[in-house]
Amino acid sequence: MAAGADAIYFGLPRFNARMRADNFTDDDLPELMDWLHRHGVKGFVTMNTLVFTGELQDAETQLRKIAAAGVDALIIQDLGLAKLAREIAPDVELHASTQMTITSPEGLSFVESLFPLERAVLARELSVREIERFHSPRTPLEVFVHGALCVAYSGQCLTSESLGQRSANRGECAQACRMPYEIVVDGETRDLGEVRYLLSPQDLAAVDLIPDLLKAGVKSFKIEGRLKTPEYVTAVTRVYRKALDAAMENGSSPVTASDRHALEMTFSRGLSTGWLAGTDHPYLTHGRYGKKRGPLLGKIADCAPGWIKLGHTTGVPLAAGDGVVFDAGENRDMEQGARIWKIEGERIVFHKTYSGINFDRIRPGHKVYKTSDPKLESELRRFWQNTKPAEKKTPLHLTISGKPGEPLTVAVAAVYDRRADDQRSQTIATVSSTIPLQPATRHPLDDNTLAAQLGRLGGTGYELASLDNQLQGACHLALSTLNELRRALVAALDRDGGFKPPSPSTTTHQDLLPRITDHPAPATTAQPSLSVLCRGLDQLHAAIECGVETIYCDFEDPRRYKQAVADFKSGIQDPKSKILLATPRILKPGELGYLKLIERAEPDGLLLRNLAALEYYKNRSDLVRAGDFSLNIANPITARLLMEHAGLDWVTVSYDLNIGQALDLLSHAPPQWFELTLHQHMPMFHMEHCVFCVFLSKGTSYKDCGRPCEKHVVHLRDRVGQLHRLQADVGCRNTLFNGRAQTGARFHQKLLDAGLRRFRVELLDEDPATATRTIRAYQDLLAGRDEAAGLLRRVEALEKLGVTEGTLAGA
Repeated sequence: MAAGADAIYFGLPRFNARMRADNFTDDDLPELMDWLHRHGVKGFVTMNTLVFTGELQDAETQLRKIAAAGVDALIIQDLGLAKLAREIAPDVELHASTQMTITSPEGLSFVESLFPLERAVLARELSVREIERFHSPRTPLEVFVHGALCVAYSGQCLTSESLGQRSANRGECAQACRMPYEIVVDGETRDLGEVRYLLSPQDLAAVDLIPDLLKAGVKSFKIEGRLKTPEYVTAVTRVYRKALDAAMENGSSPVTASDRHALEMTFSRGLSTGWLAGTDHPYLTHGRYGKKRGPLLGKIADCAPGWIKLGHTTGVPLAAGDGVVFDAGENRDMEQGARIWKIEGERIVFHKTYSGINFDRIRPGHKVYKTSDPKLESELRRFWQNTKPAEKKTPLHLTISGKPGEPLTVAVAAVYDRRADDQRSQTIATVSSTIPLQPATRHPLDDNTLAAQLGRLGGTGYELASLDNQLQGACHLALSTLNELRRALVAALDRDGGFKPPSPSTTTHQDLLPRITDHPAPATTAQPSLSVLCRGLDQLHAAIECGVETIYCDFEDPRRYKQAVADFKSGIQDPKSKILLATPRILKPGELGYLKLIERAEPDGLLLRNLAALEYYKNRSDLVRAGDFSLNIANPITARLLMEHAGLDWVTVSYDLNIGQALDLLSHAPPQWFELTLHQHMPMFHMEHCVFCVFLSKGTSYKDCGRPCEKHVVHLRDRVGQLHRLQADVGCRNTLFNGRAQTGARFHQKLLDAGLRRFRVELLDEDPATATRTIRAYQDLLAGRDEAAGLLRRVEALEKLGVTEGTLAGA
């Protein structure tokens, strides 16, 4: 605040994407919001996680507390929770979180069709040029301009959930992208030298792009501040406040070298413009380290025990007491660092005893980074500890009324600009004189006299903004009485004044649940159906041979879909069988052509994976439309929204749900709405970052990379030795799949008992024979010809890298 923020955002102990942060509590809210508003700053609460069925009552309770405390806005991921917030707290602004994965104008339009938004926080993967293509007349846009970059699309990362049942969609990200990986190409480990952090992007610093973002229509600029130090927040906010103010005045950039130094020193894994300046994969992710670094000082030109000399320095200021780290390209856990003891000419000297440096491991050519600047840290600490933000006085609008023989009455209204485009005034206090007005013979009360006496509000939290004199006739009142009236007015305002948030509506979450009685469930004797997702023509042929009723095709190249549909229609025996084609998981501005290409293949239906596809196909009742897991359907309110507003035939249960949560969902919505994936290799990271381009080519984008994704089979090996398959899609977006297959076979009977009849198997890279045996195993399970234990033995024999119950078995 003291550094120039217009608003802060923060989480509460539940439903926020930074569960490790030291969050505020519900009890803190009223005092916190009062303090923020007195200082002219807005407060936004993050509820930017998925919400499960059993948590809807708690979410409703939290929303009511938020509304009662006068919170300015809610930042929300879950579509069902957003709908609930709009009903429970209609006067609190609704901001779509970046976790909602809004990557295109069409995706934003779909969300706007569900409920009005006051702001949309766009995906970090968009460039300035792509942002320019958003032309929503209704929803202001916000973008992140500084902070850590997730390698995966926000709201689409299942890595922590898949590997450790710690969902990023629940605020429990395990930072797997910051870990080292090896790349295995066509079965051979590729030696990349010191490059090991293949999925760890540099941090975002878009300070130089503020003018361009303003021209693109961005209205709000977001800094990641949670889980960071006060010094970091101070330094970054000051720099961006200065840059934004200059850009709004069309001035030149005021950002200095010392400002940039502060940005790098307070926290940095290396700074970049992220995706905002366009695609340059190697620039974003160099792979040399995955944790805080600070600015590069240079390379060692000469060294001996106790000292080093740098050559070709970068000009970063250096002083005794500063911290440095030596990058020797070795195991990062073995890195050496120390504080500088003194500087003697060109020599940087370290204490031989207390530095702890093993100089036998220091060599010319090693890079040196500056990790700590005590002088800067002290200055920033003094700033945030000693700079007190000025209180913003409440502007008062006084209406004066009365006539001789009646009391003088002052009605007070205060403008509450909760929304920039919806300024409203409320009458918050009224006081009257105890002495009636007298006819004036010489000096009637005029505007100047009234403003002079009633506007003497120094020492209070108020200031006179306007005065409307509606006195009738020439009136007189002693100045001492006017002063008494002013004091009474201030006392009334202190006691009863201020904006009073409207009472929340009487709607409850129960009112938004689907009415199960309106959707009769199929008979309990109805046979379950198995759908199979295929990623190649050989797998498709295997599924056709097995007589699968519903086949999904998810091919890297959608141009092959036409052949897939033709093969399906010529090969099926059952005319009720259908083929559905999957859309890309992400669509960015200008990419609707992919959907048109899919349409031209003339499938029976579509597997819709993003908000833009829901918007594009929402009126296409001639096609079967299924919603996929990436739509994050975790509760019955979200399911109802998508079934009713997108016209879907069924939806896929979110991969964030364990078996208990899935059963809870099925008991609160028509079970025929849902499909559940029983077998799959969990798609962990889905990312704009292209590993193929960075580490298997010399290019910077699809334009010059040579398409190594089409020539090689690539896996990444994690720290425990597990191999994970990497694939690219039509948009060159990479997905890293868990090397171990996940099966929910043990829970299938519980799911059947709950009324679920749609089950899915997802193939990855199985050959036709393995695909056939996997499909047959699950067909036997659902038909009662085999039990879960037998299926597990069969599948384990097929899966080279093992099988897990993964997320479904989570507690």
